[in-house]
Amino acid sequence: MPARRPAPPAKLPEYIVEDTAALAECLDHLATQAHVGFDTEFVGEETYRPDLCLIQLSTSERLYLVDPLKCGSLAEFWAVLADPMRQVIVHAGREELRACTFALGRPPAHVFDVQIAAGLVGMQYPIGYGALTLEQLGVRANKDETLTDWRRRPLTAAQQQYAYDDVRYLLPLWRKLHDRLRRLNREDWAAEEFAAFVRKCITDEPAVEKWRKLKGIGGLSRRELAVVRELYVWRDSVAARQNRPPRSVLRDEILVDVGRRAPTKEEDVALIRGLPKGLVSGLMDAIRMAKNLVPAEYPEPGERDNDQPHVQLLASLLNIVLAEWSMRNHLAPNQVATMSDLKSVVRARQPCGPVSYESVLFTGWRQRVVLPELEAFLDGQRTLVVSDAANPQPIRVTSSVPSAL
Repeated sequence: MPARRPAPPAKLPEYIVEDTAALAECLDHLATQAHVGFDTEFVGEETYRPDLCLIQLSTSERLYLVDPLKCGSLAEFWAVLADPMRQVIVHAGREELRACTFALGRPPAHVFDVQIAAGLVGMQYPIGYGALTLEQLGVRANKDETLTDWRRRPLTAAQQQYAYDDVRYLLPLWRKLHDRLRRLNREDWAAEEFAAFVRKCITDEPAVEKWRKLKGIGGLSRRELAVVRELYVWRDSVAARQNRPPRSVLRDEILVDVGRRAPTKEEDVALIRGLPKGLVSGLMDAIRMAKNLVPAEYPEPGERDNDQPHVQLLASLLNIVLAEWSMRNHLAPNQVATMSDLKSVVRARQPCGPVSYESVLFTGWRQRVVLPELEAFLDGQRTLVVSDAANPQPIRVTSSVPSAL
């Protein structure tokens, strides 16, 4: 007998909020709700921070489109959304959490991200909203307006349908995924993942300075890296002041090239092709600031992957062990750990001892549940076996039986 397709969610009343009175009514309703689906539409290509153009909300009773360009101050809205009594349901909600944090100074108190939850119950990770609604609810979300200009008014009927659909299915997805997490006894895992996701969305990674992600800095000296660092900070401050994307102020490749040259005179800077002339003075100030540092204040070069071949080999084997274990335990392996995380486990076994790299495998539920399995393999207590090369799951990890001497 074929499996029954899930029934689509019930159709809910839809409201467009375009003035203060409608916003007040919306907030009165939200205040009575323990769970709220939340999404936004924004345009970020031309500004330092994305321009918020539309807010979409769902509850078990209603759907809302809130127009921030028309409805006045949103201060009370953000406070209601972030109330600790309320759980906010999102899908890959990075920009939504950042928008709340920028407006209110803090993110929503309780976040449930359906994309993260899907990986924790064995689905693909990351999984798009459309694929998730189709797999879990049997419905196709409208995704035809992905590249629309959300600043234009009035919104078309197609834009409104797209925007409503972006939150229409969030609560039904939450119910199904929350139930699966509960049955798998992974609600605590999910809470850890949501908290880590929120921290990553609203704060810079303390172990990774943003300027180190620039391409082409690998061969620079420490002094040249100091110049690049100061130029990066200067560019960001100009971009914030002018509300422009940083790369529109100065392209990455030019920034790195200036850092390599470290010119001493404005005339030299002015000769660099692609450099806006009005920024020469500020750019030279940043260069001088870097040059006035003492060598002890220069940044250290980034760590390079100089692992011995056997470290790479063992990490690759651990990757297979992790994939097999994750499949058996209904988890997305690429959500559990990266290759860098696996290398850290192997490096910790080398004669030099543990390394400084902060691997997620040494914290939280991964340390309790996943790390022992990986270490058991490194200790020779697990064996990889090809059970059937034609099977979609061809590899098994078995307990090793010591051979008789």
